[in-house]
Amino acid sequence: MNTSGFERGSQKEFRIHVLPTKRFKTFAISLYAGVPLQEETVTKVALTPFVLRRGTQSYPETTEFREQLEHLYGAGFGFDVYKRGDYQIVQFRMDTINDSFVGGDEQLLDRSFAFLGEVLTRPAMEDGHFRKAYVHSERETVRKQLESVVNDKMRYAAERSIEEMCKNEPYRLHPLGKRQDLPGIEPDVLTTAYQTWLQQASMDLYVVGDTTLEEVEILVQKHFDLNRTHSSNYVTNKAVRGDKEVETVVERLNVNQGKLNMGLRTSITYGDPQYAAALMYNGILGGYPHSKLFVNVREKESLAYYASSRYDGHKGIATIQSGIEIPNYEKAVTIIKQQLDEMKSGNISDLEMSQTKAMIRNLLKEMQDSAFEMIAYDFNRQLSGKERTADELLAQVEQISKENVREAAEQFRLDTIYFLRDEKGE
Repeated sequence: MNTSGFERGSQKEFRIHVLPTKRFKTFAISLYAGVPLQEETVTKVALTPFVLRRGTQSYPETTEFREQLEHLYGAGFGFDVYKRGDYQIVQFRMDTINDSFVGGDEQLLDRSFAFLGEVLTRPAMEDGHFRKAYVHSERETVRKQLESVVNDKMRYAAERSIEEMCKNEPYRLHPLGKRQDLPGIEPDVLTTAYQTWLQQASMDLYVVGDTTLEEVEILVQKHFDLNRTHSSNYVTNKAVRGDKEVETVVERLNVNQGKLNMGLRTSITYGDPQYAAALMYNGILGGYPHSKLFVNVREKESLAYYASSRYDGHKGIATIQSGIEIPNYEKAVTIIKQQLDEMKSGNISDLEMSQTKAMIRNLLKEMQDSAFEMIAYDFNRQLSGKERTADELLAQVEQISKENVREAAEQFRLDTIYFLRDEKGE
């Protein structure tokens, strides 16, 4: 049963999802290519889209490549590399104005597909490999991006706490890979990795706009020069809560402000019936400015510069981030643990419930105004195998009681405490 409005099809071992609508003046196109996060491929996969955006066979020079977007009436083109659960996802996005708004007989959707198909399947090559100049300069781009994480201590602490918590799991890997891998990735190595990736990635192509599934299937057939022999589905691993002793990791660097991060594991994931309750749990704990962490750790006790929580429903992990004065470590840990206990005992006010529901409601409603947000939401169902429209999720959230949140809280267990502090103190 498909209640989301997306029509589903497939071509060339691609899954295709089209939402025919006249609501937007543009066509939103998103292509997701996902592979399992793996030590030996993560950096090569991350580097691939950086090189692909440099040039194609028809427009091998980067300036010509960019001019093509101008010819498409300033179409937007971009990409992201991130992780969802134990998968590394490369997402390409295009945003092209609908032909009916520019007059003439422009076939802009067709031309956008020609462009995207060529980016993906016909990159600029020399001697059968990616251009050396492009590979070398994009290695540098990725290296700088990975270095910027180290320089931003808030992001660094968040990454390091996950690395420590998931040290024996693929989830510890950064989606952009590892700096030490980059120097060894030469054009021939990257080209081989790219060809394997094209064959093996799970591919989902989304289009939202004034078109049809049939039209999009024809365009994929016409413009995607692919001989994929199989299509792989996402596999969801059962999240395990575990009951090991809490592990504490203290790292010393040249910092003035301490970063205290905590990782919790839960068996509740995106496809779980308790997912809506877990969203409420995270919202009340630390998702919003009215949350317990923000109010109690930051405002009442003035212990933290920031204090919040996040929940990855594809992995079954929640993380708490806070920035504190280094001597306040013990006190901050105690107060954060108190908030976790409050959640478990169901000490939740009516106001916390209603404010959190309002925040989630606004997010889900605002999503309907953005084609790319609607696509991102629908892609969750590909990843998790769970069909749940935004309206259905909203209805579930509205029904959640304090008791439901308390039951969800029972399923979150503190796993790792990570503290980044100065080099000299005790």
